[in-house]
Amino acid sequence: MMQITDIEWSTTEKKIAQAALEKAKEREINALLATVRQQASGIQEFNDLWHLHDFLSARRYDLDGKYDSRNATVIFSLAGLVKEGWLKITELEGLDREKITKVSAMTRMI
Repeated sequence: MMQITDIEWSTTEKKIAQAALEKAKEREINALLATVRQQASGIQEFNDLWHLHDFLSARRYDLDGKYDSRNATVIFSLAGLVKEGWLKITELEGLDREKITKVSAMTRMI
């Protein structure tokens, strides 16, 4: 049985996966920007500024690892993004049926 990390990706599939990752990242960043604008407008005290800083630090840490497009981890990245709602399974159209099935199954496991 082939391990998830041993999956082969065609050039077309790599492009589809990369485009999906970029689309999801753009959505998440736009949502983050809206949240930051809202939080920044509510800053009243010095401590509020540090709360915003802490929030941004945590989000940066999360975002830095989330959009990994390496062949060995892209299935996990896509599944996580589908589960979080940043990506729809239908946006992976063009990937091999087995890969879409794995992404879909993983959204229920992770």
